[in-house]
Amino acid sequence: MVIFCNGDLSVRRLEREDAPLLVRWLSDPAVLEYYGGRDCPHDMEKVQAEFYSREEEEIHRGIVQFKGRDIGYIQFYPVGSEEKDVYGYADYTGRIYGMDQFIGEPQLWNQGIGSLLVGGMVQHLVEVEQADLIVMDPQCRNHRALRVYEKNGFVRGKLLPEREWHEGERRDCWLLSYTPT
Repeated sequence: MVIFCNGDLSVRRLEREDAPLLVRWLSDPAVLEYYGGRDCPHDMEKVQAEFYSREEEEIHRGIVQFKGRDIGYIQFYPVGSEEKDVYGYADYTGRIYGMDQFIGEPQLWNQGIGSLLVGGMVQHLVEVEQADLIVMDPQCRNHRALRVYEKNGFVRGKLLPEREWHEGERRDCWLLSYTPT
């Protein structure tokens, strides 16, 4: 089932048959440098546990396609109360969504595909999911991703010191937010 399309890019629901794709992408050191960590490659057992065995009904998982080819992964979800506290939105009454994504084919990086993905997902979250605010917390060192997000209307908020465990150490992240106009 297609979640959304944006030009040559589309996102479809994650299926059980996609597990080998996730294993391939999440065992690639180039991808893991930014998503998960090179010290944490995924085998089939780990992919099954992280993407298929969890009972997190509110996480919507998808496969990113470009010109009909599977090239990456995206997930979106309503932000829970614990994250709202960390982000400083504990009293916010609107609908807040979070999203995480990666392009699993490094040869396709730096070609504008990330902007198509983020822009399309933002449009989906605002128009279909009725999001009032969209947030992400990428690592501060992920400059390519930060450029893509800011190009698509996200604004840097507060610094989240030592937010994420990555490759043996705590890494700082930026809280980014997008508010529909």
